[in-house]
Amino acid sequence: QVQLVESGGGLVQPGGSLRLSCAASGIMFSINDMGWYRQAPGAQRELVAVITSGGTTTYTDSVKGRFTISRDNAKNTVYLQMNSLKPEDTAVYYCNAIIRTVSRGVGTYWGPGTQVTVSS
Repeated sequence: QVQLVESGGGLVQPGGSLRLSCAASGIMFSINDMGWYRQAPGAQRELVAVITSGGTTTYTDSVKGRFTISRDNAKNTVYLQMNSLKPEDTAVYYCNAIIRTVSRGVGTYWGPGTQVTVSS
């Protein structure tokens, strides 16, 4: 069974930095896109950044120039480096991956989420 597990969330002051990690485990044939979403209280879940298996990246406008998504294909891990954090970045951050398995074919998988709080 495929699982995604995030780590690296926490409390940080405005202007600070955090690095999120998400590792995929289980029996996988291949991992396609990997990404990060976030959901603030009372808001819908939104895309933060996505990276293809070839390394092409896409960011939502509000994080461009501050966040960097990367991946280590050998470790089945995706990262989100978050710099110059703002209070409006406060949310639960979810890892997402499009994974092909022998048993289920192509499916979308989610991590349980990690809380990021930006506050002084």
